[in-house]
Amino acid sequence: MAVERTEPGYRRDERAMLEAWLEYHRATLELKCDDLTVDELRERSVPPSSLSLLGLVRHMAEVERNWFRRVLADEDAGYIFCTDDDLDADFDRVDTANPDEDFAVWRAECARARDNAAAVESLDDVGRRQRRGEDVSLRWIYVHMIEEYARHNGHADLLRERIDGATGE
Repeated sequence: MAVERTEPGYRRDERAMLEAWLEYHRATLELKCDDLTVDELRERSVPPSSLSLLGLVRHMAEVERNWFRRVLADEDAGYIFCTDDDLDADFDRVDTANPDEDFAVWRAECARARDNAAAVESLDDVGRRQRRGEDVSLRWIYVHMIEEYARHNGHADLLRERIDGATGE
């Protein structure tokens, strides 16, 4: 599968810039996972860490769901991979996970996130559900998501290099 990743333009309004950077980082994660086998996607970094590329995809599906569905839209959306008893199942339970299904779930959460964000008029508008007793603006959610992807894409870089030596942006 060919992953298309577009560099954000240098001169956009704030919302378009934030959306472009988030899309860039979503595409980066997918690019880091491109052309790998099921076993390679499940491969762990170094003991005792349970970090894997597939775990990162599953984790980001949970993160997309949390911020854009639960917080922004106040949807009653439960966990996908995690449970109250195992909050790290997105990372820990990849040994029998189906990458095709998990990528489809992640892509669906990204699509739902885009729809929920598009329904909000202003970056200053706050989500319908508070986080730790405070209102959360769409602007904050975008910045946080960019930070979250950027951090985990750094992990993905190291994982991919360990798997097959591929490096790059």
